[in-house]
Amino acid sequence: MEVTELSLEKFEEAYHVVQQVVLPTNLVYSEYLSQQTGNKVYLKPENLQLTGAYKIRGAYYKISTLSDAERAKGLITASAGNHAQGVAYAANAYGVRATIVMPTTTPLIKVNRTKSYGAEVILYGDVYDESCAYALELAEDKGFTFIHPFDDLEVATGQGSIAMEIIKELPTVDYILVPVGGGGLATGVSTFAKMLNPNIKVIGVEPSGANCLQESLKFGQVTTLPMVDTIADGTAVKTPGSKIFPYLQKNLDDIITVDDSELIVAFLDMLENHKMLAENSGLLTIAALKHLPVKDKKIVSIISGGNMDIITLASVVQHGLIARSRIFTVSVLLPDKPGELMNVSSVIAKAQGNIIRLEHNQFVSLNRNSAVELVITMEAFGPEHKQAIIQELAEKGYRPIEKTPKTIYN
Repeated sequence: MEVTELSLEKFEEAYHVVQQVVLPTNLVYSEYLSQQTGNKVYLKPENLQLTGAYKIRGAYYKISTLSDAERAKGLITASAGNHAQGVAYAANAYGVRATIVMPTTTPLIKVNRTKSYGAEVILYGDVYDESCAYALELAEDKGFTFIHPFDDLEVATGQGSIAMEIIKELPTVDYILVPVGGGGLATGVSTFAKMLNPNIKVIGVEPSGANCLQESLKFGQVTTLPMVDTIADGTAVKTPGSKIFPYLQKNLDDIITVDDSELIVAFLDMLENHKMLAENSGLLTIAALKHLPVKDKKIVSIISGGNMDIITLASVVQHGLIARSRIFTVSVLLPDKPGELMNVSSVIAKAQGNIIRLEHNQFVSLNRNSAVELVITMEAFGPEHKQAIIQELAEKGYRPIEKTPKTIYN
């Protein structure tokens, strides 16, 4: 029977059902993030789930509620990747056929893993919303049972099992930060958490380039963005769910938005300090911690997924190193004569800089004996060390000019 409203009874049922397939993702206390924010920060690492994300919860619970006839028709959904894997895995567990429509921009790792669970994958559309429209057409034409990734109360109920796990492990939690794409996870977590303890604050976190829920809450109705622009592909959604929107209005305490540049820094924080790989959408709640205007509170950040392809990973690492002044580029002018390159290298070496690329441009001036350009890309320990190297070059008369580094991985 289809759920017509979210209830404590169904949340408790879903919690027990999903335990059949989920891996334990016990809270991880973050000493580093706690010191950075002045709060007690815990991570809920759903990136460590079997399919690499929390989505297996809602998909499995939804399929468990279908009749045999509905399953026999075959299942179809649209997803940027994580819901796709959840549906594919759950369908395989129930022995039914699944078709997944994914945006053409979906990372290869998500496409391949979805196929590995036995699903047929169709790549269509630039963003999730276009994929979803096509999946609905196919469901109508072929009679498939459509499993919506977020605008479905049963799916949201399954996602809400996370709230039960958090509260059982940390009963005195003050804040739960939850990533928001279409709003299914936020609906389940916020509604169930409020049922268990109305004093818990649940904060949704969106990319600033895909803030469809923030806009919808502001206008008091479901609002569609004209476009989305974010590296957080799992939350690149133009329109939040209409069925779940009333629950988000009632139970979410606030929305925080973060820029893509903040996700890049958060990625390095997680990798360096926790040895944990999280995808950009999963990092939203990590980046949001510094925007939360509270101190001495117990905060849980839900890391929603960890499915990131290697090319994206390499790009994010590089941009993160640049953002942290661990990689930087300067250009200097020097006479084109023997020994000058060695002199510049010696200055950098004494300042403990490590050169990783040199580009020599002899055509910057008509008189090459007067000046040629040397573009130097190097490693530093951080902002202070970078400035010390630049200062040392300036004191030696090289007049360094900082430039945007070129790609490192080529």
